[in-house]
Amino acid sequence: MVLADVRWYLDGRSGRDAYDRGHIPGAVFVDLDRWLAGPASPAAGRHPLPDPATFAEGMSSVGIGDGSMVVAYDDQGGVIAARLVWMLRVTGHDAALLDGGIQSYRATLETGPPANPARAGGPVPPRPFTPPAWPADRLASIEDASDPANTVIDARAPERFSGEDEPIDPRGGHIPGARNLPCRSNLDSEGRFLPVDALRGRFERVGVGGDPGGVPMISYCGSGVTACHNLLALELAGFGQGRLYPGSWSQYSHDEARPVETGTGPERVG
Repeated sequence: MVLADVRWYLDGRSGRDAYDRGHIPGAVFVDLDRWLAGPASPAAGRHPLPDPATFAEGMSSVGIGDGSMVVAYDDQGGVIAARLVWMLRVTGHDAALLDGGIQSYRATLETGPPANPARAGGPVPPRPFTPPAWPADRLASIEDASDPANTVIDARAPERFSGEDEPIDPRGGHIPGARNLPCRSNLDSEGRFLPVDALRGRFERVGVGGDPGGVPMISYCGSGVTACHNLLALELAGFGQGRLYPGSWSQYSHDEARPVETGTGPERVG
């Protein structure tokens, strides 16, 4: 089992610095920008999926191999670490979130660079990790996300969804027809997932849970990271697997030809 620290911050703080100041003993640091995303651009978004070879290199370099079981955490209830868990799961690997994140670990934290748990002080040895193909049936395009026939869920905070506040992307608002299900509201006050019945209720209020043979829900956020938390919550709630729109709002909002909807209402918020 490999314990992975996937801390990352929208405000520019360094996840690696946070890791070095204190992490769960034995955890390795996984750099989201380097290994879990490709080059950013207006056409692709801030965190497009990386080339499979890049993902494989990153996993191998921190000691995650083809047969590894990965447990990932952050300090935000898993809304960032969910990206790694989702990427591993859709490519056939065993992965899970540490419910409650680093705050749930009550003992002394470890500091400094990662070390081989089997040999104190030594480096983490690389393990073979086969470059995966991203499964087309688990992904959604900008056209899919724009199609009103699809159930599209936005994981961002309500003020970003409504267009009242947009700190990073060129336009505020959301994809027309999308419903707001803020991913951080999947959690209780201690940063753990809500009970399954409560999660199911949240998804049902935004239109998920109808015909089980219908088109899978599409999840997006600012850049395709926290949207993965809604996809994991969807599975936990018993609704099966949804689709990720990797470009998310950071791609959509750059396309001036695409219409934008602002405002919100009780029928759109879970």
